Amino acid sequence: MATIEKDTVLKSLNEIGILPLFYHSDPSLVIEVVKACYDAGARNFEFVDRGDHTLTVLKALFERAKDYMPDMAIGVGTVYTPEKARLYINEGAHFIVSPALIPEVGKVCLENNIPWLPGVATFTEIYQAMQAGAEVVKLYPSVSIGSAFIKTVRNPMPNVKILASGGPKGNKESVEEWFGAGAYAVSISSYFFPDHIIENRDFKWIQQRVSESIGFVKSFRAQVKCKAEEV
Repeated sequence: MATIEKDTVLKSLNEIGILPLFYHSDPSLVIEVVKACYDAGARNFEFVDRGDHTLTVLKALFERAKDYMPDMAIGVGTVYTPEKARLYINEGAHFIVSPALIPEVGKVCLENNIPWLPGVATFTEIYQAMQAGAEVVKLYPSVSIGSAFIKTVRNPMPNVKILASGGPKGNKESVEEWFGAGAYAVSISSYFFPDHIIENRDFKWIQQRVSESIGFVKSFRAQVKCKAEEV
């Protein structure tokens, strides 16, 4: 079962603002990728259930993380069924991400006091997700929906917490766009993990890239706070 409290997982997701997203079948490579993100300052990581080796990788990752990265919240994404959600939670997943609004998955998460981040694409789905117990929703695919959607939704629903996924990058312009629109956090994959970097096992490059993105988030929020104090 999860070793990090639900509120802590969600708080760190927002405070750091960056959720790295990754899948690979090699446990040793995944461990090094997660460690690079951890050393960069990330405290949440989503491992995607996209292959036959998910459980094997997760077992190795959780075993290593409990000693070397005890405050890294590791979640599992692309979870479609309550059975899979229960399996990963029992292994130690700190949160579950669904690609769509699947209440049966949410129910399992609620029963285990685990954050559930369901995929949404409309105002109605956001409302239904919140009614089903989701505290944070995943806007997906963000690249098609656009950052303006977040700003629009937050007018009638100012307290909604939206993780933008499938669109944001980690560069300064993208960070300012999505957080400027009101994103709670952003999840990022290929920007952090290009194929050639993974093939070369250049974990130092990954660490620097993630660290830079986290720095952009901090810098942008500091600027916003400064401007607000001037008013």
